[in-house]
Amino acid sequence: MKSGIHPTYFPEAKIVCACGATYTTGSVNERIDIELCAACHPFFTGKQKIIDSARRVEKFTGRTEKKSATVLTSADKAKKEATRAKARAAKKTSTEK
Repeated sequence: MKSGIHPTYFPEAKIVCACGATYTTGSVNERIDIELCAACHPFFTGKQKIIDSARRVEKFTGRTEKKSATVLTSADKAKKEATRAKARAAKKTSTEK
């Protein structure tokens, strides 16, 4: 290996979670701060906590409700296409005269 080009390896690097849990591992960083770990992550604890800092859940449900309200049935689509066809036919006859 070339000397002087590799980062310093710390065999006793500390990983510190926001919940207070600490782990020891090897890394090129001496200390690593994280927000979630196996001790506090909802998948591992079985406790679901929704962190909604920017109203993301409400925005998502609003968008899905708006889309479901604007969905047309096949009968509505047929009526809409029939009115468009009549309008095109009327426009075509008026331009030919």
